[in-house]
Formats: sequence, structure tokens, C-alpha cells
Amino acid sequence: MYTHALNCSIAFPDLPVLERAGAAAAAGFSAVEFWWPFASAAPSDLEVGRFAASVESAGVELVGLNLAAGDMPAGDRGLVSWPGRAQEFRDSVAVAVGLGERLGTRIFNALYGNRIDGVTGQDDLADENLAHAAKEAGRIGATVVLEPLSGADRYPLRTAADAVAVLDRVGAEHLGLLFDVYHLAVNGDDLDAAITRFADRIAHVQLADAPGRHEPGTGDIDFPHVLDALEKAGYTGRIALEYVPTRKVIA
Repeated sequence: MYTHALNCSIAFPDLPVLERAGAAAAAGFSAVEFWWPFASAAPSDLEVGRFAASVESAGVELVGLNLAAGDMPAGDRGLVSWPGRAQEFRDSVAVAVGLGERLGTRIFNALYGNRIDGVTGQDDLADENLAHAAKEAGRIGATVVLEPLSGADRYPLRTAADAVAVLDRVGAEHLGLLFDVYHLAVNGDDLDAAITRFADRIAHVQLADAPGRHEPGTGDIDFPHVLDALEKAGYTGRIALEYVPTRKVIA
């Protein structure tokens, strides 16, 4: 039913970025996704070309790509609502859409960004940035997705309803919900209710078990039930494995 993809950024953090798609292929995967794979929001054409070539030479499909999200190890969680960084966000949109044209990528994950103390207008900025990203993604038939996150106290989107409220507020085509089972479960969202209520908004699914964010089967989430619920709700899109490995990655 589903074509599974592997998130190379979390699966192979110790490998150079340009070796990760090949490692996924060697593990038996035919599809991959990445967090933003560049050191800046506006990498050079040479950097972009090398990344694209690494995916092509591995013989895998890049099905999902995060847009630039700031310094993730330092706690940043996206640029969408970050005043003063709109140009960086839009630069990354242009790069991502270019990669999508070359590699066939049709899902771009736009992390919303943390709340900043003493700053107003973050949601208005987010609306503008998301509308722009959706318009650009729409040129190649792609979708920009919003993801609820756990483990980030200042990140305002914690449930599926939180993310869908933003989608409704923006009101643009080519926007969807990233249904990350791990984050939603950790945040206490009702997975069954969210699938039933928002089935038509789910554009991409990611899996990791909870607690621990490791392989499905290492925690408490009933994945056969979740996958069955998604199927019954009519979901036919991609499912990506976005987990921290405790053993050798295999398809």
C-alpha cells in the first residue's frame, strides 16, 4: 500500500551529507527524505548540484525535504514565523523547488518557528511566508507541509489541530499537514481522532516509536493500528521512517 522512505538526516548523522543517500540505498531503501542539507539557507549552485548528484547516483527518490530551519542543534525550529529572516526562508524555498524540479520531490516541510519573547506579528509573517512557499511549490505540483513538534517548549504547533488551524488561516492551496506519529503521541494528541478529523489534510506521514524516538516496535505505539486507521481514512501518500536507530538500518 505505502512506499516507505528513510529520513537520512536522523538515520545517518555521522555520515557526510553526500554519503547518506547511498547509505540508504545500501540498506535497501528506494526513497529518502532529508532535513535541510546545507549550512546556509542560500547554498551555492555547486553545493546544490553536488547534493542532487548524490541522490541521483544513489538511485533513490527524494520524496521529502525540509526547508531551512535555522540552527537546529542550538534549538531553532524553523524560520516561517521568525521576523528578520523571511529572505532566508524564501531563499530556501527557491532552492527546494529547484531541487524538486530536478529530483521529483513533492513534499517540503516548513517548520513554523519558535515563539520569540517580546515580538509581535509572528503569525502574520508566517501567513505571508507560507502563502509564498505554497505558491512556489504549486508551480511544480508540490505541497508545503506543517509539522507539530514535541520537545520544543517555544514551538506553538503541538497537535494536528494546531497545524490545521494555521492551514485554514492561510487558506492557500498546496499546503498540508505532516502527520508525525511520534511527535503527536508524545504531545498527547489522540491519533485516532486526528486521523479521522483531518484525513483530507494529511499530506505526509512520519514514523518513530515513543518513548525514545527509535524504530517502530521499540516503544508503546500500536503501529499496525495506526497504519490501518490511515488506510481506512483513505491516506495513500508516503510514509517515512524518521527515527534514531538503535541498530543497523535496514529496509
